[in-house]
Amino acid sequence: MTEPKTYGDGVAVVTVTYSPGQTLERFLDTLDKATDRDVQVVLADNGSVDGAPEKAAERENVRLVPMGENLGYGTAANRGVAELGDDIGWVVIANPDLEWDPGSLDTLLEATERWPRGGAFGPLIREPDGSVYPSARLLPSPGRGIGHAVFGKIWPANPWTRAYRQETAAPTERTAGWLSGSCQLIRREAFDSVDGFDPRYFMYFEDVDLGDRLGKAGWLNVYVPSAAVMHIGGQATSKVSAKMLAAHHESAYRYLADRHQGLQWKPFLAVVRLGLAVRLRLETRRG
Repeated sequence: MTEPKTYGDGVAVVTVTYSPGQTLERFLDTLDKATDRDVQVVLADNGSVDGAPEKAAERENVRLVPMGENLGYGTAANRGVAELGDDIGWVVIANPDLEWDPGSLDTLLEATERWPRGGAFGPLIREPDGSVYPSARLLPSPGRGIGHAVFGKIWPANPWTRAYRQETAAPTERTAGWLSGSCQLIRREAFDSVDGFDPRYFMYFEDVDLGDRLGKAGWLNVYVPSAAVMHIGGQATSKVSAKMLAAHHESAYRYLADRHQGLQWKPFLAVVRLGLAVRLRLETRRG
């Protein structure tokens, strides 16, 4: 049996870029004020054509790692983490369209001392209008899975989505089934223990899957609302929204199918597949 690696206490940030535009500059500017520690930044680039990652890489402690093509979010994040030395024991994996609150990364790091079995730590995530995004959620169960997957967009207030998203939960430090992949501080030992993100998820649900596997490996997913960031929104994905919508539905089905195998689950999965197809058609028409 291979002994787990021992890592230092260093901190790095891995962000997956895909023509991120000006949001990347703001991400890096606000990151400077989010911590007093020296932080390495790795830009795992999935084939940007806007020049933003190259410009950002001119900064001190920022390194560009080209993927050569668009490999998807999880695969690129895994490769970015693999570029880090053994001195790095804590890795932030975050979208480049975030703005950090002052001191927010240090606040996340402080929370790790309170949760020695914490594998992933997620901040409170605000939308640009000031509303709080439900970034710490329950894992999808069969009931919540069907209800949210089928009705989440066309009937946002449905009870399955509200339960799954934990919309009424108080913003207190607590454990969750999974944390939003738009910003997580991850213990590298924990990330190694589950082999990182599952590369089969090109986009979406890679964070749900990671949270589930971390939990099964004995780690905790910890929501830390005393740390906060603002998520501006998908600069790159907005340009290919139809493809991203299809990818979201495919990933949702994969997640549920992976966890509900056997003949007894065939009817359930058939209903999910049909519901997702109907939802995709309705949303495509509306778009």
